[in-house]
Amino acid sequence: MAREDKIREAMKAAGVYNEIFEDSVKALAKAERQLARSEKEWRRQGGQMVIQQVNKTGAEYTAKSPFWAVVEAQRKDVQALREKLGLTPSGLKKVQQKAADFDTGRQSKIEQLLDAAHEYALDHAAQWETDVDAYVDSVLSGEKTACNWIRLACQRYRNDLASGRWDYRTDDACEIIAIIETTCAHQKGEKLDGSPLRGTPFLLLPYHKFIVFNIMGFFVQGTQERRFKEALDFIPRKNIKTTFAASLAWALALHQRRSGSTVYIVGGALKQAQESLSFLKYNVRLLHVTAEDDPMTGLRAVDNNIEHKISGDVGDGFIEINALASSPDKQDSFNSSIVLADELHTYKSANQYQVLKDSTAAYTNKLVIGISSGGRHAAGFCARHVDYCQKILDGTITGPAADEMFVFIATAPPDAMETGAYLDPAVLESCNPGWGQSIRPQELINAAQRAHDDPQLRMEFAQKRINLFTAQLRAWFDVSIWRKSDDQYDWTPEQLARLPVKWYGGSDLSRLHDLTATCLFAHYKGVDILIPHCWFPRTAAITKADEDKIPLFGWEEDGWLTMSNDEVVDHMDAVHWYSARRSAGHKIRIVAQDRKFAKEYCLAMKAEHFRIKDQPQTDVAQTAGFRYLDNSARKGTLYYCHAEPVEYCVGNVKAAERGSVVHFEKIAEKSRIDVFDAAVFAVSAYLDDLEKTSKAKGWFEDGEQAD
Repeated sequence: MAREDKIREAMKAAGVYNEIFEDSVKALAKAERQLARSEKEWRRQGGQMVIQQVNKTGAEYTAKSPFWAVVEAQRKDVQALREKLGLTPSGLKKVQQKAADFDTGRQSKIEQLLDAAHEYALDHAAQWETDVDAYVDSVLSGEKTACNWIRLACQRYRNDLASGRWDYRTDDACEIIAIIETTCAHQKGEKLDGSPLRGTPFLLLPYHKFIVFNIMGFFVQGTQERRFKEALDFIPRKNIKTTFAASLAWALALHQRRSGSTVYIVGGALKQAQESLSFLKYNVRLLHVTAEDDPMTGLRAVDNNIEHKISGDVGDGFIEINALASSPDKQDSFNSSIVLADELHTYKSANQYQVLKDSTAAYTNKLVIGISSGGRHAAGFCARHVDYCQKILDGTITGPAADEMFVFIATAPPDAMETGAYLDPAVLESCNPGWGQSIRPQELINAAQRAHDDPQLRMEFAQKRINLFTAQLRAWFDVSIWRKSDDQYDWTPEQLARLPVKWYGGSDLSRLHDLTATCLFAHYKGVDILIPHCWFPRTAAITKADEDKIPLFGWEEDGWLTMSNDEVVDHMDAVHWYSARRSAGHKIRIVAQDRKFAKEYCLAMKAEHFRIKDQPQTDVAQTAGFRYLDNSARKGTLYYCHAEPVEYCVGNVKAAERGSVVHFEKIAEKSRIDVFDAAVFAVSAYLDDLEKTSKAKGWFEDGEQAD
C-alpha cells in the first residue's frame, strides 16, 4: 500500500479525513519517504548522533553528526505534518475541538478577521482594479516617470491580458490585498509629514497592487492553478519592499491555509530574515491572535536560539512561517509552499536559491519570491538572476519557464554613475516606485548630490538607492557582453578534447593559501575557446567565501574548482590537471606562467614533458592578450564553457590605457582576477607562437623563391 493510502486510512480511522487535505497528505507522504532515505543513510554511516571532528588548529571536538541533524529536522517536519492532519493525540484533540466549534458555530479570532477581510475585499475590489489600471496606464503613457524595466513589466501585463492564453480572475488578488490591509499595520516609520506610522494600517502602494494582481490574477486556463510560481522584486531601498514581501507571504499563507501553508523567510544571514518575521510577530500580537490570547486556537510565536517561527491552526487549515539563514546543506529536505528569499545579492551561489525552490515541489500553487536591491558583484548569482529576468521582460527569453516567472525590476541605467545621470531627479524617480510616498524626493536628490561631492559615498548610493551592481562601475569589461558571446556556443568537454587544434595553457599560481588558476586556450574556425580551472585550500574557503564574497562552493559544485584538503594549494595539482587534459585528448603545445613565482612547478612541468614559457606579469607582455580577449568577446567569438569563475574574474578587472599599453589590476583588494590572468597568459603564448610560426613560414618561402 502506498504511503498516501496508509495516511488516508489512518485519517479515516480517526474520523478526520477530508478531500481538502489531499495536498497535505501528499506532502506528508513525500516527507516520510525522504525521512526513510535519510534514516537509512544515517544508519549506513554508523548511526551515531555525535561524532568527533577536527578544527583548524588540529584539536578534536564533539559535534552533532550532520546525518543525524538531517534525520532530526525531517522527523520534526513529519511530526508537524502528522499533527496538522490529526494523526497525533494532540493533533486529534485540536481537530476534534475545531469540529465541535464548527458544530456550535464558534469561530477563532483569526477566522473572524478573515471573514472581515473578505467583506473588505468585496467593498474595495472595484477601486483596486481601477488603481491597477490607472497605474499601468500612467506608466505606459509616460505620465508617471518609470524606468524601462517597469514599462516592460506593465506592457507584459497588458499583452498577457490581450493574449487569451490565461484565465484572468481578480477575486484572489483582492482577497490578498484585503488580508494585508486589514490584518497588517506598520511596525515603525513616519509619514512624509513626520507623523508616526506605527500601528497604522499597512495600505499598499499602486505598484504593490500591480504586483499582487499579476501574481494572483493569472491562471492556467480552465484550472485553479496559478500561472506564476516565481517572482523577482528588485527594487531600491526604502520603497517598502521587505515588509510588503513579508505581508504578502503572510496573506498567501492564510489564503492557502487549507493546503497546510509552510512559509520560509530566508536571508543571507539570520538577522535579515528576522526583520520580516519581527514585522509579522508585531502584527499577530497587535491582532491578539497569539496562543497567549487564545491557548486553544491562537498562533504560537516562537523566537529563541533554536527556532524563529509563527505557527498554528486556522479554522480547517494550518500555517507555519519560519525565519532562517540560507544553508543549502541543512535545507535540502524542506517542504514549503511559499518561500521569501530575502536580500538575494548576499546569496553566494545559485544552489542556495535552487534548494529553496525545490522545497516547494509538493505544491501546485507555490511561490518563491526573490527580493533584493543592487550589490557589489556583477557576476554573482543575484546579478545573473536579474539579467535572466530582464531577458524575460524584453522578450529575449520565452517559453513555459519564462511564463512562470513574474518580474518587477526598478533600476537606473547601467551608465548612470559614469554619465552623471544619477543627479537627474527624473532618473531617481524612474527607479524608485515609492517616489513621493515612501521616498522623500528632496532627501534622495540631496543624497545623490552628496555622492557626487564625496566619491567614497558613490558605491553605496549606487547599490542601495538606484539599484546598480557597483562592480560594473569601475570594471573595464561588461560581463553581459562576454556572457552573450559565450551563450552562442555549447561544445561539451569531450567534443573540445577531440578538436583538431593546438592548445595553449596559462597558469596564475598566486600565493599558496589563495586562489590558483589555470586555463587552456585554442582557436577553432573563428572561435576562441577557454577552458579554466581553479584551486583553493578548503581550510580557508569558508572564511574567504564569506569575507571576500567569492562563490567558491558554487564553483566547486559546478566542477570549476577543486578544494585542496591542505592549508595551502599544492602546485602539483595544476601539473596533474594539465596531464589529465592531455590524456583526455587536448594537444597542449605551450604552457605559460611567470617563472619567478613557480620554480618547483616549472621543474615538475618539464618532468612531465610540457613545453613551458616564461610570461612576465608586465603591462607590455600582457597587453596583446588583454586586447585579444576584449575584442573576441565584443565580436561574439569567445566561448569559455559557461564557466562562472571567468565571469567573476572578468567583472573584477580594472584597466587603464597608457598609450599603446594597457595596465590592468583588480578593482578591490578582496577581489580576484586570477582566472583572467591565466587566460591572458594562455592567449599571449598563442599569439607569440603564431607570430614565430608566421616568421618561420615567411623565411622558408623566401628561401624557396631564392632557389
